[in-house]
Amino acid sequence: MTIKKRYIATLVAIGICIGWLTLGGTQSVLYATSSTEFCVSCHSMDIPYQEYQGTRHFNNVSGVRAECSNCHIPSNTVDYLLTKGRASKDIYHEFVTRKIDTPEKYENHRAAMAETVWKQMRANDSATCRSCHKDDAVERFDQTPDAQKMHQYARDNDQTCIDCHKGIAHQLPEMKMDSKALDHLVELAKQTPAQSAQAYPFKPTPLGELATINPATALTVLDTQGDTRTVELKGFQMEGAEQVIYVAEGQRAIVAQLTDAGQAAVQAGTYQADQYGNKWRSARLQGEINTPILPSRDALWRYAEQLDNVYCSACHAKIPAKHFTVNAWPSVAKSMGDRTAISVEDLDILTKYFQYNAKDFVAN
Repeated sequence: MTIKKRYIATLVAIGICIGWLTLGGTQSVLYATSSTEFCVSCHSMDIPYQEYQGTRHFNNVSGVRAECSNCHIPSNTVDYLLTKGRASKDIYHEFVTRKIDTPEKYENHRAAMAETVWKQMRANDSATCRSCHKDDAVERFDQTPDAQKMHQYARDNDQTCIDCHKGIAHQLPEMKMDSKALDHLVELAKQTPAQSAQAYPFKPTPLGELATINPATALTVLDTQGDTRTVELKGFQMEGAEQVIYVAEGQRAIVAQLTDAGQAAVQAGTYQADQYGNKWRSARLQGEINTPILPSRDALWRYAEQLDNVYCSACHAKIPAKHFTVNAWPSVAKSMGDRTAISVEDLDILTKYFQYNAKDFVAN
């Protein structure tokens, strides 16, 4: 071999070694920085690590553990490298800004951090979830009937895993409604023109000594004197439950709870049996209100949609009002509301929103 050939061979060998060391070293660094041990070496990761240890992704009957990288780092090469690049900001905040180095700071930023991860997982169709949970490997008949329905609904509506399965490895952020939203509703009610022919309460409203009117109830304004309006509400009563008025025959969205005096003042029609043997009659009631009301349900529904975004969609994908019937929504809303910090008053508004937009609602 000539000196020139040996020289070229040497350069090639050196190049191969450098390339091997560079690629191999890079791969080793990427692999090492993807381990759970590395992830939790930062002090600020103590909180999420402790939460993760209490979930089925850490301990379960099958003994298969999902590590940090399994949930947070996609296997696709491009997404993998982008995720590793974005993770550099965590080191910056750990050692420079100290943004989440105390439990108080962590809680203040929990919602923003969660939204960032959820957004990424929506964008890649929950790729990290699907790397373990193969859709074609799921035995659907072993799922509960409700789970089967919700998974089918998700497939039909282009939803992804993270839309519903939030909080499975870490605590959900505590979501709170902006108090200014209710203040805005109050101000709108105060601006309702005196000559408005229709009125809609946005909170439980006394009808003199006769009844308490529920939010969103349609009232016909008969007369206005200053801040006092004489109104009429219409609905239906079921035999044996004359203490309330429902929005329609067979539809148990309560528009008013009546006192004894209110029951006596009701202008009622004749009872007629429905297909289930329940007897219903039309009912009217007139009285006076002197609290602010809205001229339409529009602003109230916008407020309800905000409630839905804060208290419902924080846990799962938004379920449209038309998914359930008028009569089914109260129990569904209550069961979900009990898991959140929503107030009784706001849950009532949200329930009315669902009922008045349910798939079988009959407008009156």
